[in-house]
Amino acid sequence: MALNRRSPHRSFVSYIDKSRIYYEAQGYKQPYTWAVHDHAPFTLPAKPLSQCKVGFTTTASPIDFGEGVESLMRERECCFAPCDPPPERLFTGHLFWDKEATHTGDVESFLPLKGLSEYVRMGRVAAVSPRFYNAPTDYSQGRTIKKHAPQILKWAREDGVDAMLLSAL
Repeated sequence: MALNRRSPHRSFVSYIDKSRIYYEAQGYKQPYTWAVHDHAPFTLPAKPLSQCKVGFTTTASPIDFGEGVESLMRERECCFAPCDPPPERLFTGHLFWDKEATHTGDVESFLPLKGLSEYVRMGRVAAVSPRFYNAPTDYSQGRTIKKHAPQILKWAREDGVDAMLLSAL
């Protein structure tokens, strides 16, 4: 299908609809809702990127939780891992996404630590955080806001991070 062709119907899978159906089938009583932050606390960096230490947060985990139902039952906490050397592999089998359409076998495609190190060498970025951070995928926005985000912020401050990238998975 041409990109500029108009259609009265969607020609893609709606992740929002599929998420709602999935969580309803799991027995959640409240329909899945997407977070909306009209007043997000994002600000422009106080200095140029060439003077910033940059960190990464990802939902891919350095811990292998497995892929079965048992993996869903495990409590997942925030964690971190060293950026140097970059990880050969991160784990996403415990997460739900269209694994037939894409994969996470190429870590550099969603956690580009080697590419960021090249930017440091070129002077486009001052430094890379010594570790990257894992935010567990969680149905609870409240847990993410009250527990996971503050923990990652604490670690980022300990590491002197000026700017944070959140990789999309």
